[in-house]
Amino acid sequence: MTRIAPALVALSAILAAAMLWGTTGTLQSFLPDSRAPVVVGALRLAIGALSLLLLAGLTRGAVAARHRVPKAPLLVAALGMAAYNLLFFAAVARAGVGLGTAVTIGSAPLWVAAYEGLVLRRAPGPRKAFGQALAIAGAAVLVLSGAQSGVSALGLLLAAAAGLSYAGYALASSAMAAKAPAATIAASTFTLAALMTAPVFALLPWHWALTGTAPATLLALGVGSTGLAYALYTWGLKSVPASTAVTLALAEPLTAWALALLVVGESVTPLKLTGAALLMAGLYVVTSNTRSQSKA
Repeated sequence: MTRIAPALVALSAILAAAMLWGTTGTLQSFLPDSRAPVVVGALRLAIGALSLLLLAGLTRGAVAARHRVPKAPLLVAALGMAAYNLLFFAAVARAGVGLGTAVTIGSAPLWVAAYEGLVLRRAPGPRKAFGQALAIAGAAVLVLSGAQSGVSALGLLLAAAAGLSYAGYALASSAMAAKAPAATIAASTFTLAALMTAPVFALLPWHWALTGTAPATLLALGVGSTGLAYALYTWGLKSVPASTAVTLALAEPLTAWALALLVVGESVTPLKLTGAALLMAGLYVVTSNTRSQSKA
């Protein structure tokens, strides 16, 4: 039997995580309109942390390895994840789902590239840079086509800050990847991030989360698109560079669009098809570049 290359498995895990993140928008549509965006982010973190703690408890050696998680990167990763969840949901509330999502996910690879170039003095090769540019352009076209007009300066600023926060999380998680099991790192990061965002529940109403279909929806949001997704993502970071991982996360809007077609009945337009094609081409270039580097 042919052995599957570790890099290919890691890439698949990160793409699977991005696809799970792509269910977030569809799931949120089942929540009450009265919900506060930052409360959704805090609840998502809390439920995700509980599911990751359960996963760590079921993973052999994961709990015992908690002391091996480096403290400084853990703090940066937790701060990044806490800020990302609060900033992203606030950004889409002000700038709209399309523009807020495009700026957030499109800026994250640029923030990572800036860090690697300016701090680490490590620039991406031309092939990888081309793939990243294609993927970012495709995601922007896919997400922004049909978006509502009007630009919120505050919303754009919040979205860019959310992208920076996510980039910080990815870089810090990548730095921890070789130090402890993925389940340990993910559980530690999300538990700390959930504690950081807990004060939100004392400031804003959250009792709507106990009514109607909200509990089931939040459970799916916290366990599936958060706990399981970030468990896969953290595991993938053991073999995939952070710059590649944040680019592969651009598969999220592609999944969201596919769900919109199947569940919501959104119409297919030539512009969205073009964006999807560019995005898939960019992801192919980035993944093929990573696979070729792993074989070298």
